[in-house]
Amino acid sequence: MPFFDFLSGQFIDVIHWTDDTRDTMVWRFERHGHEIKYGAKLTVREGQSAVFVHEGQLADVFTPGLYMLETNNMPIMTSLQHWDHGFKSPFKSEIYFVNTTRFNDLKWGTKNPIMMRDPEFGPVRIRAFGTYSVRVTDAAKFLTEIVGTDGEFTMDEISYQIRNIIVQEFSRVIAGSGIPVLDMAANTADFGKIVAEAISSTIANYGLNLPELYIENISLPPAVEKALDERTSRGVAGNLDDHMKWKAAEALATSGAGDAMGMGMGAGLGMQMGGALAAQNNPWGQVQAPAPAAPAAAAPPPPPPVEHVWHIAVDGETSGPFSKAKLGRMVTEGSLTRETFVWTAGQDGWQKAEDVAELAQLFTVLPPPPPGA
Repeated sequence: MPFFDFLSGQFIDVIHWTDDTRDTMVWRFERHGHEIKYGAKLTVREGQSAVFVHEGQLADVFTPGLYMLETNNMPIMTSLQHWDHGFKSPFKSEIYFVNTTRFNDLKWGTKNPIMMRDPEFGPVRIRAFGTYSVRVTDAAKFLTEIVGTDGEFTMDEISYQIRNIIVQEFSRVIAGSGIPVLDMAANTADFGKIVAEAISSTIANYGLNLPELYIENISLPPAVEKALDERTSRGVAGNLDDHMKWKAAEALATSGAGDAMGMGMGAGLGMQMGGALAAQNNPWGQVQAPAPAAPAAAAPPPPPPVEHVWHIAVDGETSGPFSKAKLGRMVTEGSLTRETFVWTAGQDGWQKAEDVAELAQLFTVLPPPPPGA
């Protein structure tokens, strides 16, 4: 059988590759003893490149087209090896087909959270994930730097390395951008372009290019997202005092109405039964002492007081909201004075801090002026 394999290999003079997979990047054309005959036909299809390696040395790179492997068409091979027209080829060569089409929908993501400083929330941790596409732009460099002598090289063998490069550059870009976390969703397209351009020089050393990179999501830790949802709910509620009163009334209406109706009907029925039993036990109509009154049901506790949050207006610009405790610290620091205008939900327009009863007490805790001032 080895003799027939050798014999059949001598008569195969058409070299080509049709890829039926979706992740093969490099495939080596197999011949018996790696012998390429003089005059063989090499077919390179669109989306492919063929790298000719002679005795371990890269000889030539073929772009799409039909080639006759002869001395006239391969001047580089002529200088490397004398071609003999005999039946048996005296040299051993290899042809590697390189897929130059795009490999799309490749996944990337941050394995660990990225620490960054947000101008509004302070230090935060974020995660991100997305997709990217990659293609081979320099077949010879890709073969020498990455593939080596691998007879079949797939995308999975280099995707891990590319993901690490993307995550490293994304962490650097996102941490130094200075863009608030709440505004990052509007800048994902710009982030993707910046990251793709930043790593282009690195992967170009591998003979690769990154045509597209998409950031699908940038997320915060669950505890931070929950706090943001609560903050949004407070903003939607408007006047928190009126909102809490309405919620309390709604709770009483939904949970207590049916119970109250049932209690009323039960009380009426109990009174009727009690009257009938009293008539049976007192047929002569004697006067009896009234029964002790049942203890009244305890009234539900009032809703807890709602803490207001305040906005500040200084030189035509507003900031906030701030809690009352934060305003107290601002008074101590001197950034909030009696003349500063403040506003909270439910308040009729902006008022000076000293005119608001809830805030006026913040200024009374300051020590009086020193003697002789």
